[in-house]
Amino acid sequence: MDRQPVTIRDVAREAGVSVATVSRALNGHANVAEGVRRHVQEVAQRLRYSPHGAARSLSSRSTQTIGVVLPDLHGEFFSELIRGIGAVARARRRHMLLSSYHGDREQQAAALRAMRGRVDGLLVMSPFADQPGFLEENLPPLPTVLVNTHQAEPAWPAFEIDNHAGAVSMVEHLLGLGHRNIAFIAGPEHNYDARERLRGFREAIAAHPGAQGREYPGDFDEASGHRAGQAILAAGERPQAVFAANDMMALGCLYAFAQAGVRVPQDIALAGFDDIPLARFVHPSLTTMRVSIAQLGGRALERLLDQIETGPDSATQADAEIEADRQVLAPELVVRASCGGHGDDASASVPRENTQA
Repeated sequence: MDRQPVTIRDVAREAGVSVATVSRALNGHANVAEGVRRHVQEVAQRLRYSPHGAARSLSSRSTQTIGVVLPDLHGEFFSELIRGIGAVARARRRHMLLSSYHGDREQQAAALRAMRGRVDGLLVMSPFADQPGFLEENLPPLPTVLVNTHQAEPAWPAFEIDNHAGAVSMVEHLLGLGHRNIAFIAGPEHNYDARERLRGFREAIAAHPGAQGREYPGDFDEASGHRAGQAILAAGERPQAVFAANDMMALGCLYAFAQAGVRVPQDIALAGFDDIPLARFVHPSLTTMRVSIAQLGGRALERLLDQIETGPDSATQADAEIEADRQVLAPELVVRASCGGHGDDASASVPRENTQA
């Protein structure tokens, strides 16, 4: 009776480590502890493991390039995200092919299809992922990791920010300062981050009897924040605090208040979300929810490269071998002067990072 060949997953199971660790240990990567490397090598030798030759041959056609498909490149959020991705790409000796589709569904579909044959794997941020069949129809058959992208039925590994919890934390902070009338500048309706931050705002306001919330439209850029700031001042009764769904809109709002002679935080408190580098250098410095944006991009690429590097031995296993894990990064409340905080960088953490399989 023929014996089934030993696979990399058999080695991982026997050694008590992940498939990615086995791949790195056997391929000589430096980011594996020497003791772990020796243990994996001993197990592989004992099991008489040998890599799948045909699959390894296929994998040698590597482009050494990663595709990154984002909805936009404007603003500090995307520059920080790309910075984190780029740092890991350089460390792992990979090139990066970047595409932006400016929020257009058909343009993103075309960008995804165009990556086939040009890259070894994809990092994708898509507001259309929860539309039935969109990713299945347009993603090429490549290792893929989603970034800040909602999946109705998880099918790909994903890294995202807990936007809902971050918004709740900010509203509770403002309520704790005594503000009961809070205006919210929302982000674009099609954006998953924006929808989750709006949901958190609404739920936090609803959970506190006596709290009042007003909502103003925004588009995650300075100009829409400026327009919202003008609308807030023209609306009659002034809110005690304004919470913008991202820092860029908060900065536009701050400028509108300054033009009108409205002082922050003496006349009105102001807060944002993301903690872009500029947030600490404006006057007054901006209270915000700190998102480790560069870390988000870097960790997503690490996950993708691990998936690619295990490919030689799982190429014949198809999509069933891909673990659709979901890792959620918790934002951190950073209290600065724009809400009357003491000091420029006093901070308190929202609870831990979560990992959901």
